[in-house]
Amino acid sequence: MRLRIALGAPSAAAAAVLAAVVLAAPLPAHAVQRPELGWDVKPTGVTARLRGLSPVSRGVVWASGSGGTVLRTVDGGRSWQNVSPPGTTALEFRDIEAFDARRAVALSIGAGPDSRVYRTDDGGRTWTETFRNDEPQAFYDCMAFFDRRHGLAMSDPVDGRFRILATADGGRSWQVLPSGGMPQALPGEAGFAASGQCLVTAGGRDAWLATGGAERSRVFHSGDRGRTWTVTDTPIPAGDPARGVFALAFRDPHRGIAVGGDYRIEQRSPVAGAVTRDGGASWAVSATPPPAYRSGVTWLPHQPSAAVAVGPSGSDVTYSDGRKWETFDEGSFDTVSCARDRSCWAAGEQGRIAELTTR
Repeated sequence: MRLRIALGAPSAAAAAVLAAVVLAAPLPAHAVQRPELGWDVKPTGVTARLRGLSPVSRGVVWASGSGGTVLRTVDGGRSWQNVSPPGTTALEFRDIEAFDARRAVALSIGAGPDSRVYRTDDGGRTWTETFRNDEPQAFYDCMAFFDRRHGLAMSDPVDGRFRILATADGGRSWQVLPSGGMPQALPGEAGFAASGQCLVTAGGRDAWLATGGAERSRVFHSGDRGRTWTVTDTPIPAGDPARGVFALAFRDPHRGIAVGGDYRIEQRSPVAGAVTRDGGASWAVSATPPPAYRSGVTWLPHQPSAAVAVGPSGSDVTYSDGRKWETFDEGSFDTVSCARDRSCWAAGEQGRIAELTTR
């Protein structure tokens, strides 16, 4: 549009047109304002390491961790209830999936019978053990749900293939799925029970699981709720039991982020992030990856290209779908997750739980 404005005071109509054009013009890149992020730590009264996290809303959050610990808040973190299942102090609850303030499913990890699933329907006052692993080779790492009824849990390889457990009734009962649709695992390949995010879902049927420990780190994808899988290499280094992909997050069935590295503090992790735009069929290194090992990652629901990653040495944010990351906090967290109402939370060592703040 070409504007011609006479010299002197512009007419009211001309001024209105000019104002509209100025407001519609895009801001220069340097003028784009990013929110300032931070963590508001909420005292929990426990010292357990909390690697399982499931925020339902800004008011309702569940967390789980070492010593058989399960916590719940219904007032936005002002107070926390210890609702741990009785007789489980020897277990590590590395993952928890909550549906609301009353219903949740918790996964304990470990070899043989230490891998278990518990469900509560009354806010943690009582729990029912709904699965106990009886396969000596199995070691369950993570759990994820498609909806309130359908979910999966993954185990490290048994007889050369990752084992998948499935539920169709909200975790009240489980069955081991046939292994014929699972590709062969590499020697030494396993999942990492670091944040409850080595197995994730998007939509009603797509699931992904992340691995490391072998000569290559890989991501497996299923489009039929765990019946059959394909697998793709990622550029995140492996080749050691301490290295690989530790966590995944998918915005939808196509856009995904992988984070990881080497969890040993003394080891560098220069390639700690990767991205996919085709549902995990291919992965590319983040142009500016997180600066160190990261164990958890989540998309921010209120910004379509933004995500947050956490680890023992800090938290990072991306506003470019995982291509470029920048650190905004140096505190220690193991896992991070967001609720549907856009509230986001992180949890980690020494009972640390925090809500993400913006300004």
